[in-house]
Amino acid sequence: MSIPEIVSREQWRAAREELRRKEEAVGRARAALGAERRRLPMVEVDTEYVFEGGDGKATLLDLFEGRAQLVVHHFMFAPEQETGCPCCSAFLDQVGHLAHLRARNTSFAAVSRAPFTRILPFKARMGWAVPWYSTDPSSHGDFNLDFEATVELDGGLAERPGLSCFLRDHDRVFHTYSAYDDGLDGLGTLAGLLDFTALGRSPAGSDRLRFHDEYDEYDF
Repeated sequence: MSIPEIVSREQWRAAREELRRKEEAVGRARAALGAERRRLPMVEVDTEYVFEGGDGKATLLDLFEGRAQLVVHHFMFAPEQETGCPCCSAFLDQVGHLAHLRARNTSFAAVSRAPFTRILPFKARMGWAVPWYSTDPSSHGDFNLDFEATVELDGGLAERPGLSCFLRDHDRVFHTYSAYDDGLDGLGTLAGLLDFTALGRSPAGSDRLRFHDEYDEYDF
C-alpha cells in the first residue's frame, strides 16, 4: 500500500496552502457550472407515463407529491433480475432522510423496470423508505428508455444508472436535467441532489437545515 510522504508541519502547511488555492478554483468552476445548469432550457413532458407503487397506479405528476420539483433515480433493476443493482443500492443508501429535500419543495423517487412485486421485497430487505415505482407495461411510453437510463444494445436492452430532474408548473411537467454513469460520482448528499435541479439549493429562498423531524409540512 502506498502512503503519503512524511514531512514537517511547515512543509505540510505549504503544500496544503497550494492545494487550497486549487480547491478554491475548482469550487468557483463548480459554482459557475451549477449556475449554467440552472439556465439549461427545459422540455415539456407530454407522454402519459404510468407507474406502479405502494398505492397502486401513479402518473409522473403524482410522483411530485404536490411539490415543485422531482428528482428521479433510475435504479438499475431489470425485469428478469431477482435483486437490484449493488451500485444503485449503495447510492440509495447515501440519500438519507427525505425531509430535507421535501422541505425544499423537492420530491425524490426511485424508478425501475422490474415488477413492483419484485421491488417490494428487495426494498424491505434494504430497509428503505423512499418512494419506489415500477414502470407499467401499459404506459404510453417506456420511461427509463425515453430518458436514456435504459439503452438499446446488441438487439436488447441494457440498464445504466441515472438521475433525472423535473419541474412542475401546475399540471404541466418539464424535464430539466439528467445525468448518468460517471456523472453521478460523488452524488448523494442533499446539496449535490439540489445542485442538479432547476431551482438549485434554495428553492423559494430557504436554505436552513433543521433536524428532520422539525420541518413544517411545507417549510419552503
